[in-house]
Amino acid sequence: MAGVGDAAAPGEGGADGPERGGRGEAEQPGGGHGPPPAPQHTETLGFYESDRRREKRRGGRAELSLLRFLSAELTRGYFLEHNEAKYTERRERVYTCMRIPRELEKLMVFGIFLCLDAFLYVFTLLPLRVFLALFRLFTLPCYGLRDRRLLQPAQVCDIFKGVILVICYFMMHYVDYSMMYHLIRGQSVIKLYIIYNMLEVADRLFSSFGQDILDALYWTATEPKERKRAHIGVIPHFFMAVLYVFLHAILIMVQATTLNVAFNSHNKSLLTIMMSNNFVEIKGSVFKKFEKNNLFQMSNSDIKERFTNYVLLLIVCLRNMEQFSWNPDHLWVLFPDVCMVIASEIAVDIVKHAFITKFNDITADVYSEYRASLAFDLVSSRQKNAYTDYSDSVARRMGFIPLPLAVLLIRVVTSSIKVQGILSYACGILFYLGLISLKVLNSIVLLGKSCQYVKEAKMEEKLFNPPPMGTPGRPPGQAQSRSKLPQGLASEETLSASVTSQPPHPKENIVPLLVTSNSDQFLTTPDGDDKDITQENPELKHRSSKKDLLEIDRFTICGNRID
Repeated sequence: MAGVGDAAAPGEGGADGPERGGRGEAEQPGGGHGPPPAPQHTETLGFYESDRRREKRRGGRAELSLLRFLSAELTRGYFLEHNEAKYTERRERVYTCMRIPRELEKLMVFGIFLCLDAFLYVFTLLPLRVFLALFRLFTLPCYGLRDRRLLQPAQVCDIFKGVILVICYFMMHYVDYSMMYHLIRGQSVIKLYIIYNMLEVADRLFSSFGQDILDALYWTATEPKERKRAHIGVIPHFFMAVLYVFLHAILIMVQATTLNVAFNSHNKSLLTIMMSNNFVEIKGSVFKKFEKNNLFQMSNSDIKERFTNYVLLLIVCLRNMEQFSWNPDHLWVLFPDVCMVIASEIAVDIVKHAFITKFNDITADVYSEYRASLAFDLVSSRQKNAYTDYSDSVARRMGFIPLPLAVLLIRVVTSSIKVQGILSYACGILFYLGLISLKVLNSIVLLGKSCQYVKEAKMEEKLFNPPPMGTPGRPPGQAQSRSKLPQGLASEETLSASVTSQPPHPKENIVPLLVTSNSDQFLTTPDGDDKDITQENPELKHRSSKKDLLEIDRFTICGNRID
């Protein structure tokens, strides 16, 4: 009896227990104790497990069907909140792309009015300033020479600008516009397309080098000189500046003539090709890596390009209206083409900036920073311690040089409009007074808006910082100790001297101070002194992004200044 109980014990927990117990009793004579042999039970268990697997497979195949698959596909779900951060980021990108047109156009409108202000300055206030400077120069012997300088540096620069403008205007009379028009019109469409692309590249190269030529002339003419013989160096700089303005004016004239040919072509194929050239620009810029400073440069370039295109369209309309005896009906013929060119330019800029900000994870708020930086340039140029004229500041920032474009526009207007009789001269005077009123009104509105943008960006404290001064013979210890001072902490004497008084004239026995402007210093890669300032005062770190935008100009690439 004990043998039967022992043999049946292993089979109590399973369905095959009685069978295993029976086999154990038959194989153990005399009721022997001990477990059954292991190999026979392993084979039996494997046999039953294989039967169960076959039954499961048959049941699973019976459950699989097309209707069951379709119902599973139609009813399966998923939860987006499991990856909330990813989908939130994608939604913000969509919102950013939708905000880009509005923010970009606000920057473009502000920048275009800045260019318009600098452009109107050449026609309105510059002649008056030149007249006042010449009046001072001719009447100074009557009042006695009280100052070492005959003229102030700004007056010297104004006279040079006026003389260059007059000389280049008379030189442009030797360029035949009609002959140039027919010469360009006789070329094939593909050749004209290539010529127009070459002219765009040449215009950018001329703009990048032209302002350096003019700045070299202004500084050579106004820097303190110990010997009178040193003034002779102004002559080669002056001729170089005249040659540059003349060649750049001819280049813009060829651009305007090519655009005029495109407008007057019968099948409009050239105009279509020139407009498609804007969309090629998307391919060349969208798929590149852009930082905030690089995007600022491109935005300034787009502002300058759009304003230049507006002036070119004005020149084309003037030339066409002259050919049709100022018939107003022909203006409505040109109007659709003009709108098409402007619309294509705006669409290309919006698409380009939208995808650049998307691919480089740049928010739309960066355009308000760009606008504040341009506003800071305008407000700082109105300070008493300003180091440059506002038109020159716009030229350095955007690459827009108004002198060549002004020469060409004066040449086209004087050749298209004939002034005869007293009534015509009276209309011309009234038109000039209207331009002055427009310039003054535009300047007042821009200055008010600029002060608002500077306050919103919390940059007003930078206006009261005087430009950094550096003396060649100063010991390095003094320069380092002065550079270690935080920018926001200035003494009362420095503030009063920089705001309420003009900078004193250097004497003969004093080494002239080299004034470096904020816009000429690029601090995206700070020097050692700047690193020390950041380490000593960590509160200045949050200003670095805005400071980069203030101290970058149009012709800096990836933090390395091109000199």
